[in-house]
Amino acid sequence: MLLALTRAFISLLNPRVLWLLVWPVIAAIGIWIVLVALLWGQALHWVQLQLDSSGVVQWMISFAPLAFIAAHIAWILLVVALIPLVLVTAVVLVGLFAMPSMVNHVADSSYPGLAKRRGGTLAGSLVNTAVALAVFLALAAVTLPLWVVPILWPVLPVLLFAYLNQRVFRYDALAEHASAAEMGQLVRQYRGEMFGLGVVIAILGHVPVFGFFVPVYGALAFVHYCLDRLRELRSQPIEGQAVRL
Repeated sequence: MLLALTRAFISLLNPRVLWLLVWPVIAAIGIWIVLVALLWGQALHWVQLQLDSSGVVQWMISFAPLAFIAAHIAWILLVVALIPLVLVTAVVLVGLFAMPSMVNHVADSSYPGLAKRRGGTLAGSLVNTAVALAVFLALAAVTLPLWVVPILWPVLPVLLFAYLNQRVFRYDALAEHASAAEMGQLVRQYRGEMFGLGVVIAILGHVPVFGFFVPVYGALAFVHYCLDRLRELRSQPIEGQAVRL
């Protein structure tokens, strides 16, 4: 994993990757600016209705030092929620649109002899991303009440984003070069390491400013990791094959 993270950082320095580093974030921010302009009033009203029924918020309103925060807590929550929403959107955009260019760049520069067996498809990428996003949103909704627990608050977002990162990026990193059987074998064999890499990327995503560019960095790390594992898999002798001395 450390080698993949190091190689991904080196890949970021290539001029061909700089545009890929910027445009998914710009596009994600633009999408949410439009959505905020269209839906902010309705979203603010809905959140305020939910908060009005909360005993904690009512207590805050009655307690003078916290009254100002309570009066604006719906607005604050929506603004804070925009950050992970932008990151999720950037991950999806990178997975669907930027990954092919990244895979080609990394493969040409670091794995030129790796044969393309095209076990993945565009339809498969769309389905994989849709499933990953649906599971991520479902888990986020189920665990949302636990986010107010101090011990769990920093852990749950990292685990959720780790799942999303590895589920989206692993498929697209292998789709062009691995066969369907190889993709399945690598995921089964290295599922834990892939999730661990997703955790590292998720933690880096919480770094101010740099976090907005982590989806691209994370995608590059997964490309390096997956292609290196694929090359390693193909270099292993086939079971039952005679070894020539």
